[in-house]
Amino acid sequence: MESQSQKLNVIFLPYLTPGHMNPMIDTARLFAKHGINVTIITTHANALLFKKAIDNDTCCGYSIRTCVIQFPSAQVGLPEGVENIKDGTSLEMLGKIGHGISLLQDQIEILFQDLQPDCIVSDMFYPWTVESAAKLGVPRIYYYSSSYFSSCCAHFIRKYKPHENLVSDGQLFSIPELPHNIEITSLQLEEWCRTRSQFSDYLDVVYESESKSYGTLYNSFHDLESDYEQLYKSTMKIKAWSVGPVSTWINKDDGNIAIQSELLNWLNSNPNDSVLYVSFGSLTRLSYAQVVEIAHGLENSGHNFIWVVRKKDGGEVKDSFLHDFEQRMKESKKGYIIWNWAPQLLILDHPATGGIVTHCGWNSILESLNSGLPMIAWPMFAEQFYNEKLLVDVLKIGVSVGSKVNKFWASVDDDALVRREEIAKAVAVLMGKGEESGEMRRRARKLCDAAKKSIEEGGTSYNNLMQFIDELKSLKISREVEKTNKN
Repeated sequence: MESQSQKLNVIFLPYLTPGHMNPMIDTARLFAKHGINVTIITTHANALLFKKAIDNDTCCGYSIRTCVIQFPSAQVGLPEGVENIKDGTSLEMLGKIGHGISLLQDQIEILFQDLQPDCIVSDMFYPWTVESAAKLGVPRIYYYSSSYFSSCCAHFIRKYKPHENLVSDGQLFSIPELPHNIEITSLQLEEWCRTRSQFSDYLDVVYESESKSYGTLYNSFHDLESDYEQLYKSTMKIKAWSVGPVSTWINKDDGNIAIQSELLNWLNSNPNDSVLYVSFGSLTRLSYAQVVEIAHGLENSGHNFIWVVRKKDGGEVKDSFLHDFEQRMKESKKGYIIWNWAPQLLILDHPATGGIVTHCGWNSILESLNSGLPMIAWPMFAEQFYNEKLLVDVLKIGVSVGSKVNKFWASVDDDALVRREEIAKAVAVLMGKGEESGEMRRRARKLCDAAKKSIEEGGTSYNNLMQFIDELKSLKISREVEKTNKN
């Protein structure tokens, strides 16, 4: 065993939104399981979200703790406890949460000084940590919570601007310099990319911080997107380590929690691969008109489904439509509606589940892959339209539902409705007995096996993690030698 003074101290700084925070917390726990002293810096309400996992790890003897800082609720005019992007119910509120997050910098900088880490693993949205790490003379690692593929797409679009000077917003163009021919429209690009805004300026700073970082950690694995891992390294000229899928790695010893008996009984009553799971992640908001189209599309498809509906979808006034629909599905035993929170991993792993409708968030994609499931791709915002192209055009494990407009996740409008006919058609392709469906299923299962192998001893992600930790240890020794020589 290493003595405490020789052990590495690594700080993890997650951004306060589920899609960024969850994979980083899993990564931090992974480091602790490999003998690193881990400190996670976050605010009180966010610390509560993963307290149980950290307490369990501590009980198992791992060196992991959370350092809690004060969120400036009163200062930015927010109620106590609203400290996460997912809690923003209006654009005004989101602005306040974002402002509150930016005000945390001073408290975090003081902690960096006090804790004297050997490395800072920072979410991409804290570009200032590049300077903090430089002051301490330690490596800053840029943590990106999506795919190499989306990173490369965004990079070449920023570099070449192929979306400018087209005849129309709906015209397809190819993204330059990619190993595959990937076509997209400018409407499917992020809003900040189509129209310059304050957020575009902020992202320029974020990407600049990436190029100044010691390296990047990716929640991905070699067999999933090796071409793009290679392209990223050669393009960005910085080191990158794929250590994913982190949630599989960290949860494989945790054992399953009991799934509600009613849901389990319903799943057990269905044949293998016959149920479609429908979930749009924690941020997406659906308009009432879109909720109606989804309900009819699923019902008309004739395939059984589980649909996770959030209270904010469709608006309170029109809830009666969904309750009537739920009642009808219960009676026909064709569908099962879950309100707000679902035991997603357990549903995905159940033999009856045969596919998923996903918003193409990276964490959901990895979770589906870990269960060997093909996907219906329904991207909504941010880099999700790139991830759709990866699923459908590169990996060929997904069917596109035909989503056309990338819009800010908190805006709810009916501009770009996906109609029931398109939904039913995509379900028929994915869940049908045809050759295309069979091929996708085989490819998804192959990637599932590759994901599991990558995190086992000797696997690519396992080796990457070990190599990364060794490199941090060498850097620590070099710094100490240098310090001794100076004295």
